[in-house]
Amino acid sequence: MIRAWPIVPVAALASSILSAQQPIFSSGIDLVQVGVTVVDKEGRLVTDLTADDFELLEDGKPQDVRYFSRGLESDAEMMPLHLGLLFDASGSMEQGGRFAKTAAIKFLNTITYAEDITLVDFDTEVRVARYGQSDFPRLVERIRNQEATGMTALYDALGVYLDGAFAQDGRKVLLLYTDGADTRSRMPFTDTADLVKASDVTVYAVGFQKHLSARVRRIQRMRLEQLVEITGGKCYFPDSEDDLDEIYEEIANELNARYSLGFVSTNDRSDGTWRRVEVKMQSARPELSRTDIRTRQGYFAAYDETEANGR
Repeated sequence: MIRAWPIVPVAALASSILSAQQPIFSSGIDLVQVGVTVVDKEGRLVTDLTADDFELLEDGKPQDVRYFSRGLESDAEMMPLHLGLLFDASGSMEQGGRFAKTAAIKFLNTITYAEDITLVDFDTEVRVARYGQSDFPRLVERIRNQEATGMTALYDALGVYLDGAFAQDGRKVLLLYTDGADTRSRMPFTDTADLVKASDVTVYAVGFQKHLSARVRRIQRMRLEQLVEITGGKCYFPDSEDDLDEIYEEIANELNARYSLGFVSTNDRSDGTWRRVEVKMQSARPELSRTDIRTRQGYFAAYDETEANGR
């Protein structure tokens, strides 16, 4: 089903999403799941680590790793992957649009282990539809038939996607293709950042910004990087449409190399507070003495009003 979302209701998403704060993944017990990407000093993905190679901290306190897996495909049946594509179809993205669509379709076609794909295409309005793997031809048709027109409701589109993602169990990855220059949304950037912080979605952003002025490009790049950093994802800013295939291939490789770590917090209070998560390397292997570890910055605990108020 394709739904078109008007702009007005989106501003109310902040309260509804933030009030639904909960551990990232729940299955009988409150298991908090974080995705982790490890890159060595040469910039290569590290793909052969074990649970013992990681130190996991919540608010500075060590946590026991109760769940561990390598690659999003490895245990897709136990923890399904929900893939999202946020595609900027506004008039500012008209240049190179056909190539961008082809590159995005090729990428989506490689992630065959995703349980479903949610497409959110936006301009002045926000439209959302969810497709299973068997519906992939309809998804392709939907992407190819987009026409670049109208203004850019980026933050509202991101809010609509996050609202739907909260109801999905498992791991969630969002690919965002935009120039980042929002010209229409009712939801401000600060509220959008709060929603991203409250979600359990990992965001990869492709910021195609060559048509923007230097000043606008700098501001929008900073904002995209801020949103993505919260989630442990990565930003790309290609100079040409020709770079898109390589970028999407890199993202696909990273998803296949991504670790999932799960823990049950030693802080059992349901007070809705922000819990900062850190993942460190404790491997004795000398080649891993300098690594770059990317993961989301934390999560909000489950909320119980009675417990939160100390009654």
